[in-house]
Amino acid sequence: MPAPVLHLGATVMCAHAGTAMPAAPFARVLLSGQPAVTLASPYLVAGCALTGSGAPPCVTGQWIVGATRVLAGGAPLLTLAGQSICAPSGTPLLPLVAQTRVLAT
Repeated sequence: MPAPVLHLGATVMCAHAGTAMPAAPFARVLLSGQPAVTLASPYLVAGCALTGSGAPPCVTGQWIVGATRVLAGGAPLLTLAGQSICAPSGTPLLPLVAQTRVLAT
């Protein structure tokens, strides 16, 4: 199913409302003037609200499923429909807002 491709300006959060940003976006492909993000890029999470509980807060996130037919630099692009996981909590990253002009499957 086609879904919008994620880019550096996309709004991505952990399940506890922490802000997630890609550590290494792919600068050779631009979407809405910002670098695209591939499956190879980890996400860094800041402000995870899981602090104060017994479980450690989300620190990093990694997409485990991206686009199957669209690659950038040999790595699948990330889409809103992809699957991800945060470490060490094991909860998913939640892509909320992304550009809408480019879709990938």
